[in-house]
This record gives sequence, structure tokens and C-alpha cells, in this order.
Amino acid sequence: VVASDGIEALDYLHGTGTYTGRDVRRQPALILLDLKLPRIDGHEVLRKIRAAEHLKYLPVVILTSSREAEDLISAYQNGATSYIRKPVDFMKFVEAVQNLGIYWLLLNEPMPS
Repeated sequence: VVASDGIEALDYLHGTGTYTGRDVRRQPALILLDLKLPRIDGHEVLRKIRAAEHLKYLPVVILTSSREAEDLISAYQNGATSYIRKPVDFMKFVEAVQNLGIYWLLLNEPMPS
């Protein structure tokens, strides 16, 4: 599922807005979160994810182009599982996302639900 902004991402995770009625017991195995989102930025989305009891253990990987130290520090302070800077080269970006998928979806042992 791809959300176009922070509000849509939170609506999906909480089963609200256009996602009203969605079974929130079924959550993604991994969230790739950009910090530069419209309407609500990634930092606020991360804070709201960690504040929700049913979401607080979901792995949230920040995938951003930001090289700002304060973004990195804030992401970890707010509960990011990992922080990855997007490679500028498209093919390297594709490779990085594939490696993320292999690690988080195949190798990592998630917390039991």
C-alpha cells in the first residue's frame, strides 16, 4: 500500500477516513516512511504510530534523502527502527529497496502478534 501523504498513511493504519472499515488487525509487516510528506510530515506520522498501542511495535524504516543530523536524531528519538538515506542513483535505490525487503520481510523475526 502506498500512501500519498501523512494523513492517508495514518488513515490506512487506523482504519479511518477513506479506509473506514478496514480490518486494522491486518497491518503491514514493514513501514517505509519518508520524512518529507505533504499535510503531515514523517516525523509526526512516526510519533502517532508509536503512540498507538496496536501499531507501536511495527517496524518503521525511515527512507529519506535528508542528510540533516536533526532528522536522524529525531527519527530515532521518536522510535524509528532504522534510518536509511535514499541513494541518488535510481538503480542503487531499487537495489537498496530490494535489500530492505529481503532483510525485513524474509530474514528478520518480527515480534509475535
